[in-house]
Amino acid sequence: MQAWILKIARSAAAAFVATALFAPPAHTQPYPSKPIKIVVPFAAGGAVDVVARVVGQRVSEQVNQPVIVDNKPGGHANIGADFVAKAPPDGYTLLLGANGLASNMTLHKNLPFDTLRDFAPVAAVGYAPLVFVVPTGSPAKTLQEFIAMARAKPGAFTYGTAAAGGSGHLATELLKSEARFDALHVPYKGGAPALTDLMGDRISFMLINPLEAAPHVKSGRLRALAVSSSKRLAMLPDVPTFKEAGIAGFEATVWWGFVVPAKTSKEIVTRLQSEILKALENDGVRDKLVSLGAVVEPMDSARFGTFLAREIDTWARVIKSAKITEE
Repeated sequence: MQAWILKIARSAAAAFVATALFAPPAHTQPYPSKPIKIVVPFAAGGAVDVVARVVGQRVSEQVNQPVIVDNKPGGHANIGADFVAKAPPDGYTLLLGANGLASNMTLHKNLPFDTLRDFAPVAAVGYAPLVFVVPTGSPAKTLQEFIAMARAKPGAFTYGTAAAGGSGHLATELLKSEARFDALHVPYKGGAPALTDLMGDRISFMLINPLEAAPHVKSGRLRALAVSSSKRLAMLPDVPTFKEAGIAGFEATVWWGFVVPAKTSKEIVTRLQSEILKALENDGVRDKLVSLGAVVEPMDSARFGTFLAREIDTWARVIKSAKITEE
């Protein structure tokens, strides 16, 4: 009698274990079932932070889950990027990256992650063209006049950037090469002090994003000579493109795109891609981004991946040619 009972108990236990191992968990819920985090590798209030909040709010409304922006600045945007690279690949932690995702691959020798290996591209948002600005006291009224002045006095002109190795620094080195003039780089700890010195006529020019440049151009404290995009900027319609100003083929932008940890499932990447692209079709989202000087030009996962690889290659050549270091 006891042996018979023991046999039944063992069979029941085996059946329970098999069920536990192979049956789907009862608590499994469709993605997303909890808040989504967007990591911004810059301080709050900057262009990347604003883009994350505008897009994230709309995605939150679409998926009926909170979307939280988590600012992790520092290390040329590498602290936030490394955090996401090592996050669980479950679709609940995204990175809104910018140009540093590409340029830092060459700029930093001991980068703790590889952009192409450790991230899966989800979708690109668009870009903002950089604006070439000079103090209002500058005798140059056009880009060609400025370049002629710089060529006539090699080394006499200076340009400021928010940081060594940033988008403004790399774009200016590319411009110097293509337009064949020289200028001394003066790195600052942020765009605000650089702009202060520019308006004070202590440096000669800057290439900077329109969000920071436009208010000073409109107030008359700076003069914009060109925008580095294929078409004029809506918020600065009187400022010519570089092509219109006589420098064909030069385009330099600050761009933004979402990535997730590389091992995130294809299904989740596709869902996130769909929700982000849907958000970017919303008129309110587009109007807000355009008002900040952005050009909304979405890319799906495949196109963004191709774009990232091309950007890494492009800026590697510029960094090596100009001998730019991370310091």
